[in-house]
Amino acid sequence: MEFITTTTDSSSRQQASAESDAKWWTLAAVCIGTFMLLLDITIVNVALPDIQGELKASFSDLQWAVDAYALTLASLLLTAGSIADLFGRRLLYIIGVVLFTGASVLCGAATSPLMLEVSRGLQGVGGAVMFAVSLALLANAFRGKERGVAFGIWGMATGTAVGVGPVLGGALVALSWRWIFFVNIPVGIIALAITWWKVAESKQAGARRPDWAGFVVFTAALALLVYALIESGRTSFSDTTVIACFAAGGALIVVFLFVEIRGDHPMLDLSLFALPTFSGGAIAAFAVSSGIFSMFLYLVLYLQNVLGFSALGAGTRLLLISGGIFVTSAITGRLTAYVPIRLLVGPGLMLIGIGLLLMRGIDATSSWTHLIPGFIVSGIGIGMMNPPLAATAVGVVRPERAGMASGISSTFRQVGIATGIALLGTLLASKLRDDIRTGLAGTPLADRSASITDAVKAGDFQGIARNLSPDQAKLVDHVGRVAFADSLNYILLVAAIMAFVCAALALGLIRSKDFIQHGAPTEPGP
Repeated sequence: MEFITTTTDSSSRQQASAESDAKWWTLAAVCIGTFMLLLDITIVNVALPDIQGELKASFSDLQWAVDAYALTLASLLLTAGSIADLFGRRLLYIIGVVLFTGASVLCGAATSPLMLEVSRGLQGVGGAVMFAVSLALLANAFRGKERGVAFGIWGMATGTAVGVGPVLGGALVALSWRWIFFVNIPVGIIALAITWWKVAESKQAGARRPDWAGFVVFTAALALLVYALIESGRTSFSDTTVIACFAAGGALIVVFLFVEIRGDHPMLDLSLFALPTFSGGAIAAFAVSSGIFSMFLYLVLYLQNVLGFSALGAGTRLLLISGGIFVTSAITGRLTAYVPIRLLVGPGLMLIGIGLLLMRGIDATSSWTHLIPGFIVSGIGIGMMNPPLAATAVGVVRPERAGMASGISSTFRQVGIATGIALLGTLLASKLRDDIRTGLAGTPLADRSASITDAVKAGDFQGIARNLSPDQAKLVDHVGRVAFADSLNYILLVAAIMAFVCAALALGLIRSKDFIQHGAPTEPGP
């Protein structure tokens, strides 16, 4: 009898050890995959000039090379979460890794702009599947205080991916722009192997069929709204096409909500937003993406086009933000077991707003060192809110609903990036156009302000000087640099205001009592 008891205890210990190993392997697979797909949101920006030259791509082609990925990623997240609940999160994650890695091969082998755009869209499909189930896999594998640690590590992976993208992109472009896609091949293979052999399957019993009608309407609405925002930067908000797209997109959003309310199997469970904490988390997720993450694009343009740094040089300077994210996320992941989440998410967003304000005040003679305090404070803010923000999605629902909850949270992040880049770009272009027109008023170059504005947006300061006298070239260069600095100051202010408003909403909405206790407390304090 004593032998049997000893054998049973040994078997139990082995099983417990295997389960413990499995959850950390799950974390590794999710972090590797998430890092890879988020990297492709930022890594492409520094390679666009090389892509344009080799593929003879127009500026519109380059926009779609970015937007095809962002739009498919955002529009498919909700549907992917529902499919994962139905067929299994591990299975869907494997499919997503295969699609993303295969599409990366096609992107790297692209021989035309159209091939690149279609391949980027396919990348977005795979990325949507991976991102939609990543938090659900972690929520199923971890409980209690360990969940906070896991979310902290995941937060470091997500924040670092966004921050390190320009650096890695700049280094790889030195070889060829195709390597920014080919680098995903070994990473994808590693993520696939770990998921295949080490990750446990989880699904929702009695899960509902995907809401295809909602998916189609939501995708069309998002595409129209983002197109209208981008087009308004090229023309104006009063343009007939822009107004029509805004109206159609807004109408489709109403239709989407009606479909979700009346549908038997909605992909967006609107009842979740009755929980203040879930709504507060969604607002915060949108805010961090539409603010600081969207601002990365314009900071890179400033560093490269105005200050003259190489792609690698500009990306290296953004490591100040990544460092803040990395260090703070590790600390915050552990604090979630002791500090109420609203006291991390809200103040984190406030720090981001403060960091954006600290970046303001640049002028035509400013050095990049002016941005250092803002970079550091913003990085700390992102790292402070990223890990607990993940818990606001999956922590207020039962594990079997984690797929939809994480899908909604991820959708708000990606919609924030897509709309944030478009909106801030429109505001920057409009301010740039007005400032250059004012700066050249009363000079012989006044009638060329439109073409000069286009050249400044493209960073072609040398091209502006062609066919101009030395005095005219000096004037245009000065006006262009002053206008770009003023325009960047303007959108930094807009982004900061959004961060402060959303921080106040997050503080007011996120409540400890909304969190469900899964075996051990996940949200401390009253």
